[in-house]
Amino acid sequence: MKKQLLLLLLLLSFGTVMAKNRKVKIITPYGTMIIRLYDQTPLHRDNFIKLVKAHFYDSTLFHRVINTFMIQGGDPDSKHAQPGAMLGNGDVSYTIPAEFELDLYHIKGALAAARDNNPMKASSGCQFYIVQGKKWTDEQLDKLEQTRLGGRKIPVDQRERYKRIGGTPQLDQSYTIFGQVVKGMDVIDKIATQKTDANDRPLTDVPMKIRLIHKFLFF
Repeated sequence: MKKQLLLLLLLLSFGTVMAKNRKVKIITPYGTMIIRLYDQTPLHRDNFIKLVKAHFYDSTLFHRVINTFMIQGGDPDSKHAQPGAMLGNGDVSYTIPAEFELDLYHIKGALAAARDNNPMKASSGCQFYIVQGKKWTDEQLDKLEQTRLGGRKIPVDQRERYKRIGGTPQLDQSYTIFGQVVKGMDVIDKIATQKTDANDRPLTDVPMKIRLIHKFLFF
């Protein structure tokens, strides 16, 4: 009986570990990005994992690319889209409530949910972007606080990372961040610098497939 109880506790612990600190890999023609999903944003994390498991993103494109800003993908209409077709309006039938966290911010490599201009800032159920951004100076960050951020001060530690690593601080607390690239940062730059059309769609398609990275725990 004790052995069975111990086994049950170990299995429950294993399930808990598996549910946290999940990682995915985004495979592209320009390399693979490894992304850690944040546990602070469980609604977005779990929805993303659900779609990845269903192979929802396979053959979708990074359909909107803006150098020094971000790369965006996840539009289901982008699968096998005709060259030059305008993309970005495809979605699933639901949105996800915003999950803003003060310690999650738009540093380079941040994974965030796209959205329309709805007043609740609810996220698209499937479209996402990965931050490239740029490096900022103190003067630029000061001006941003006074204008786009409406007087909100950027914490000192975040400010230093925006100066050293880069990002898009103008988007903080407006779009939900739910992950971070931990390997393959150079892939962001390779995609972000692709030539694009008037709608910011790369002239050469950048397809992706996303896979969950399975962890194995040995007792």
